[in-house]
Amino acid sequence: MSQPEKAKTMAEQADRHILYQEAVQDPETEVENFTKFYMDIRGKKPLSMKEDFCGTGYLATEWAKSDPKRSAWGVDYDRETVEWGLKHNVEPAGSDVAERVKLIVDDVRNVTEPKVDITCGLNFSYCIFETRDELREYFAKAREGLKDDGMLILDMFGGTECYDELEEETELEDNDATYIWEHVSFNPINNHVECAIHFEFPDGSRLEKAFTYAWRFWSLIEIRELLQEAGYSKVRVFWEKFEEDEEDDEFMEGTGEYYEATEVENQESWMVYIVAEK
Repeated sequence: MSQPEKAKTMAEQADRHILYQEAVQDPETEVENFTKFYMDIRGKKPLSMKEDFCGTGYLATEWAKSDPKRSAWGVDYDRETVEWGLKHNVEPAGSDVAERVKLIVDDVRNVTEPKVDITCGLNFSYCIFETRDELREYFAKAREGLKDDGMLILDMFGGTECYDELEEETELEDNDATYIWEHVSFNPINNHVECAIHFEFPDGSRLEKAFTYAWRFWSLIEIRELLQEAGYSKVRVFWEKFEEDEEDDEFMEGTGEYYEATEVENQESWMVYIVAEK
């Protein structure tokens, strides 16, 4: 008599891309921020955008959905992830949106056409380039793909705790899971950092190392200098505003609003936007 098939755990049934999109990405906010940065600096609304290291193309799709005049390109070398994004993000958005979104499987340094208003590299993905020459080359290629009044938008994290081995947990509302961001290791000699994303579920199962990262932890001044060396005319840093928590006046929380800054106090953890004008 055959044994009954063992029920799959929640971790075994989970889709890591769906979990990642809820845990890490907020494309509607990114679209709002990009639009504000561009309009404040250029005085007009940006219409074309290229999402480098696009993964599932979630942001590219939301960009096209935000305005019927907008178009988006996404570039990533991971075919499986791009194909998942086409099936789960681009196609469900409808034919009108889908025909204005193009996801490309390639090295981001190989795609410089068509010229766009904004190119972005988010979730610190460009930190995969661990030498000055590699990162400068990427910045130069990104600049080549911009219109004359275009801009490159990056994000970067930092703070005193970023050098520590640690885990941070966040409960996901839409997917019954706990998102865990782990700093696995940091080498102060070359600033090489290893990070990982895990997910835990109510049945006790765990999706271990759903995503792993091997990066160089670049400082803001290094990034700014390399952008300038790559030919950008101006590089701005936008810092998040913080305010006291209503329930704990010793705890500061981010407001989600950003302002251009040239001098700030360091914090345990921070995330900024870097806006480089062609």
